[in-house]
Amino acid sequence: MTASSTRRTTAAHSRLAAVGAIAVAGALILTGCGDQTDKSSDSSTSDSSASSAPLASKLPADIRKAGVIKVGSDIAYPPVEFMQSGKAVGIDPDVADALGKQLGVKFDFQNGKFAQLIVGLQSNRFNVIMSAMNDTKDRQSGIDSDTGKKVGNGIDFVDYFTAGTSILVQKGNPKGIKSLDDLCGKTVALQQGTTSEGIAQKQSKKCTKDGKKAISLQTFDTDPEALLRLKQGASVADLNDFPVAAYNAKTSGGGNDFEVVGEQIEAGPYGIGVSKENTQLRDALQAAMNAIIKNGEYTKIMEKWNVTDGAVTEAKINGGS
Repeated sequence: MTASSTRRTTAAHSRLAAVGAIAVAGALILTGCGDQTDKSSDSSTSDSSASSAPLASKLPADIRKAGVIKVGSDIAYPPVEFMQSGKAVGIDPDVADALGKQLGVKFDFQNGKFAQLIVGLQSNRFNVIMSAMNDTKDRQSGIDSDTGKKVGNGIDFVDYFTAGTSILVQKGNPKGIKSLDDLCGKTVALQQGTTSEGIAQKQSKKCTKDGKKAISLQTFDTDPEALLRLKQGASVADLNDFPVAAYNAKTSGGGNDFEVVGEQIEAGPYGIGVSKENTQLRDALQAAMNAIIKNGEYTKIMEKWNVTDGAVTEAKINGGS
């Protein structure tokens, strides 16, 4: 997403490969439920889990004791994260499960609007963000990408995937869209606060500079809302992270609703967002990510979701530009 404050926004997704390289699954919405179990039993389970985890000692003591890392996520972005049979599934939940084995904790996904995830992290509603969020310099520095003004302290990222933005159109491409330039003077639907929004805004300014009409942007809280507008013909395109665009082209309407056109735009890393004050957690996540890359668990997840083109060979901190 793009946007000034969150995930897919201005950064994001342009990984690689072709549309066929991403046959994945679904749409997600995960909500946290209150723990009704006996606390002494939880403590015993957490201690046992942590004692068998190779990297548990790297976690902050409070998280190690709790046995849970609370995750802020917009769980409606298949195949990265989405709900299936009442459970959050996808690339991010699978990566989180693998990290949990290394750290001896559970990752509890809590659903929220993408544009509000950084605010939620900074207000301690959750410990990390995993939501196909692009690691960008603006997010690292707390800069509003729309205004260029500083709006916060920024956050750190542990990078774990690479992707770019793709243009999704109706099947058969009835409007003949081939590139961003073809969107001038037309209506484009997309998710608010994503990188895709930033890309569209920048292209709209280019359109007017070139003497053409600006893009008419329709923004929505969730990506499914934007996809519906495109399906209904109320917009000519939706800008989306490549894995997500390719997944929708392959699965929506049995593959008869959409198709991806043109090349990926502004490829960059997805990162796990962590508060700048929580460097110990950030470094523990980096160590765990590098461990699952080394032991092959990460590769299995990439292969499961057909997104090996976006795989990384090392988990970098703040590697986005």
